[in-house]
Amino acid sequence: MKYFRKLVGEKCYLSPVSMDDVEKYTEWLNDMEIGQFVTLSHQVIDIEKESELLRELMKNNCIFAIVEKDTNKVIGNCGIHQVSDVHRNASLGIFIGEKTFWNQGIGSEATNLLLDFAFNMLNMHNVYLSVLAYNKRAIRCYEKIGFKKVGVQREFMFVSGQYHDVIIYDMLASEFTSPYIKKVYTYSVSDEAGRSKISIV
Repeated sequence: MKYFRKLVGEKCYLSPVSMDDVEKYTEWLNDMEIGQFVTLSHQVIDIEKESELLRELMKNNCIFAIVEKDTNKVIGNCGIHQVSDVHRNASLGIFIGEKTFWNQGIGSEATNLLLDFAFNMLNMHNVYLSVLAYNKRAIRCYEKIGFKKVGVQREFMFVSGQYHDVIIYDMLASEFTSPYIKKVYTYSVSDEAGRSKISIV
């Protein structure tokens, strides 16, 4: 499978999604252990339906495959959704589908790369997300990165026979430090003729 290194970290990189991975995504979304965290465990998703969902997501959102850097293996998916050019805000979503890569810091790194794209390429001012209150691993990840808790939707989602709170987090552009994009693009105030310029290294 061919992937493209759009944003690169130490452990993973973000690549445009390949439709050749639809079967892998379908496998992940039908795994109840994974589905409970992406709130899709109540749906029955076959390859055809996942293909439709993925194509629709790619039309209106900035969707990336998360690819493990050393092996070039796709291990998850992430994206920027509900982009408002007027208010300069958007929502963030991410999941690691390959469970052998859980608890290795890849989710945190991929989230930082995605935030870098949102703030420094899409010019977002506020990026927000929602997370089920029982998803303690994700909550630790978001808080470590610097997301701030801004609210709770009480008993908002019905999962596994009971209702659960959903916690809302957000981050402002001024609270974020670029891990990749600003290292790739270096700026110089002016050239010898006094014109502003940008160099790519």
